[in-house]
Order: sequence, then structure tokens, then C-alpha cells
Amino acid sequence: MATGGGEDGCTNILSKYDALASSLPSSEKAIGDLRLRKYEGFWYLEHLLAPTLAMRDTFVARPTDIILATTPKSGTTWLKALVFCVVHRGRHAPADERHPLLSSSPHDAVPFLHSIYENHLSAPPGPLLEEMPSPRILAVHTPFTALPASVRESACRVVYLCRDPKDVLVSLYHYVDKIRPEGSGTMTPFAEAFDLFCDGVVAFGPMWDNMAGYWKESVARPEEVMFLRYEDLKEDTVGTVRRLAAFLGCPFTDEEEAEGSGAAAEIVALCSMDKMRSVQANRDGTHGNGGSCFKNSAFFRKGEVGDWKAHMTPEMARRLDAIVEEKLRGSGLSMIGNDP
Repeated sequence: MATGGGEDGCTNILSKYDALASSLPSSEKAIGDLRLRKYEGFWYLEHLLAPTLAMRDTFVARPTDIILATTPKSGTTWLKALVFCVVHRGRHAPADERHPLLSSSPHDAVPFLHSIYENHLSAPPGPLLEEMPSPRILAVHTPFTALPASVRESACRVVYLCRDPKDVLVSLYHYVDKIRPEGSGTMTPFAEAFDLFCDGVVAFGPMWDNMAGYWKESVARPEEVMFLRYEDLKEDTVGTVRRLAAFLGCPFTDEEEAEGSGAAAEIVALCSMDKMRSVQANRDGTHGNGGSCFKNSAFFRKGEVGDWKAHMTPEMARRLDAIVEEKLRGSGLSMIGNDP
């Protein structure tokens, strides 16, 4: 990972994070042969660990910031699109034919905070972040314990979206297969990927520990941390979008809801899987850079609840459910009972 150049002292600072990342335990195996390293109980993609540590130590949150947190393949793209539309609906009406989400990816509209750091490792990204107008909407996959202290101290809003781990694994498996570089060999057999997932060896996992951290914060600080389930979002998308707007301090007015089909419903329609999949930027555009560059279409598959049933045996499902419930025991959070 390049760390040269930039302002005085920058090289030494960034080298510190690279040196720490390269000294940490690595996984012998991972889904799709992704390179993972373990830090403070969580597995990180190797190329994102140094940027994540730099983010943790240097990012300065504003009270107006909105942080969207998920584990990979838990509805991240959808959440980004919905929140962007809710927050910016005064400037970009959901029915506007020139809406930004009709010409660009939700991942461009709402960048990952770790990606901003990864793309600016030759110099601190502080000036770029400072230039972003409020409210800044930024996304992370990191566990709550790895977030910058300023996120909590600033009292900014955090929205966490979780999903049935069984569906997460199936979606993640297909996603990793899609984004693998050509010539990288055969994909990890699903049975082996299942075992790795059950062992918690997955990027930004173990997933249950990631969920538990944000759940605990949402119980302690419900006005600042909102915990959502993908299954609930699918069942009542319009109602959840209204809750999101209220939590983010921009509730829908009676006038907005009285116009046409209602602003919340218009946002849901704009951010639907079929609509987003039809946008050229999501069909043909790319995400990432260098060796990790891949087509945006990889972000869009089915988005269904219960798709795991086509890929797992009942025994596998019971095993994973039991692991998750045991790991979450005593937290007050349960992932059982969300299947259709």
C-alpha cells in the first residue's frame, strides 16, 4: 500500500498504520481467498485495515453527520439510496427526472469513509472531508468499537441496518464470486464458505459481534443510534422511511405526504431494486480502483428475504441460527423469527 508523499510527517503516520496492519494475524482461508487480518477481535480486509485505523484516529465528526453502518451484503446499497433521498429531498425531489440517483451509483452519492481514506493515503483526507457540505452522509462496515471517538462525542446520527445472517452469507458468497479478478482460480465451495462464516472469519465480522455492538449503543442512546432490520424494511418500506426521516431530524410534512402518492412512497419507488438496477451507472459503471475495481452491477442481485432456503440445508440453517443466538444471548437482540 503506497504511503509516500504528502505533507511533512504524513509518510511516517501512514507507515505506522501499514506497519501495524501487516503485523496482525492473517486468516489461512477466507471466502473467495480474500486476504483478512484480525484486529481487536474483528476480521478486516487487509487493504482496508490501515485506512480504517487512520479513520478511527483522525476523523472529526460533526453533530450534523449521518453515519450509515452495515456489515457487507446487509442492504448497504439500498440504505444509502433511501437516506440520501430522504435527507436531500428539498434539493432533489424524488420525482425529478434529473435526480442524482438516476445518473450515479448510491455508492458515489454516499461514500464509504474507509474508502475516502484508502484513496487519499498519500496525504490526509481532512481537507476533502472538511469541504463536504453538511449534512455529510458517510458509510462504514466497521464495528462500533472501531469508529472514531468523535462519532459518539459529537452526538451525530448513526443508522445501523442488519440482516438475517443466513441471507447475508448467501448474498456475500455470490457477490465475492462476481468481483473476483479474472484468473483467480475456483471459487470457495459453498460448504467451506459456510464453515468459515460460522467461525466468524468474514470481513468486518464475526457478524454477530458487529451487530451486538450497534444494538447495545441503540439501546443506550436511541436518539443518536437507530437499529434497523432488513426484514422489517422490506415488509414496511414506506413506514420505515418515515421513521428514518423523523430520526434524522427531517420528518415528512403533511403537505409532502398529501402531494401525489406521498413523498415517502415516491422515495421508495425511486430506490426500488428494479429502478436502481435499470440505471446505467449501476449496470455499466465501476466501483473501486486498481485491482479491486469491479462493475456496480455486482451490488444488485435479488435482495429477497429467505433466499438462503435455495442454498442451505435445514441442518445448516439450524447450525447457523444456533451459533448466532448463542453469541447474542443476554443482549436482548434475537435474529430468529424473521423468515417468511
